[in-house]
Amino acid sequence: MTGPVEIRCMLMRGGTSKGAYFLAADLPVDPAARNELLLRVMGSPDEQQIDGLGGAHPLTSKVAVVSPSADPRADVDYLFLQVAVGQPKVSARQNCGNILAGVGPFAVERGLVVAGERETSVRIRMVNSGDFATATFPTPRGHVDYTGDAEISGVPGTAAPVVIEFAPGARKLLPTGNVRDLIDGTPVTCVDNGMPTVLVQAAALKVTGYETPEGLEEDLALAARIRELRLAAGTLMGLGNVSNATVPKVTLLASPRHGGAITTRTFIPARCHTSIGVLGAAGVAAGLRVEGGVGADLAELPADGDRVRIEHPTGFLDIESSLGTDSAGRPTARRTAVVRTARKIFDGTVFPRSTEPAPLSAATPGGPR
Repeated sequence: MTGPVEIRCMLMRGGTSKGAYFLAADLPVDPAARNELLLRVMGSPDEQQIDGLGGAHPLTSKVAVVSPSADPRADVDYLFLQVAVGQPKVSARQNCGNILAGVGPFAVERGLVVAGERETSVRIRMVNSGDFATATFPTPRGHVDYTGDAEISGVPGTAAPVVIEFAPGARKLLPTGNVRDLIDGTPVTCVDNGMPTVLVQAAALKVTGYETPEGLEEDLALAARIRELRLAAGTLMGLGNVSNATVPKVTLLASPRHGGAITTRTFIPARCHTSIGVLGAAGVAAGLRVEGGVGADLAELPADGDRVRIEHPTGFLDIESSLGTDSAGRPTARRTAVVRTARKIFDGTVFPRSTEPAPLSAATPGGPR
């Protein structure tokens, strides 16, 4: 009789998310077998994920799969997988810029990249979209140092900064070809700066945009309207039927209240984010700079400089964002960069839940004693 399966795993906080990081070589090559295994690792499908690593929320049910890259433009490949909490689903249809913050340090920890004596830059190919990013972080004496004085909203304390600069993508910033689209009478701006995102004024959906995430999630009429917008926008953006996908995200916009450029509430896709994703914020920042976009008359953009401060439920996120134009005069993302932090939480082996359900006889009659 063989013993329990165990897999090398590192649990890390990346930005305002938390996930399990694996070397691709430690997981099955077949995507279906890999996904089935990860569901058991994370404890899905179960709303509490009580029998796995997941934390009962989309922000803590994430996986990074990292491997050496065959592309000369990158050091490592990073595949992001969103593991559903209450459903047996694993999605590879989106990137995650927060989990991305831990990929560089993980690559050094696993020996995929040789650390510099002061800092290390890791070139990363995001497999989900084919985009590229470079993460730079401190490695004094050739070792990753997670301690530092960088602070990001939504994370207690401070940590070492991870500076992420995204290479300009080849995709259309406005995937529908329009600055504005009208979906059932509601004006939206569909933007893709690394993450397909639908921008809509909160007031157009009869909310203020300043509500708590919990309050917005309890609004069933709002949930139905956001689902309608997502489905229609998915078709307009060339994503097809997105009823079972996690993208596009929908971000509600309202005037800033705390000195930023805009206030946001983002749905991922049904739960309301307690902050905002890095690539979602990159989409918002770029969308605000598109003349005539739905957030243009709400935003208070800085007079000079590229930094855009995005307000969210637990604070703010600063994005360096600037636009250019292509040969046809259409807006394109010229530069996108952000500062995040990451931290290694544990490194060891994880024991996936067995594929066989526990027999009924295992329960003690009369309950616990």
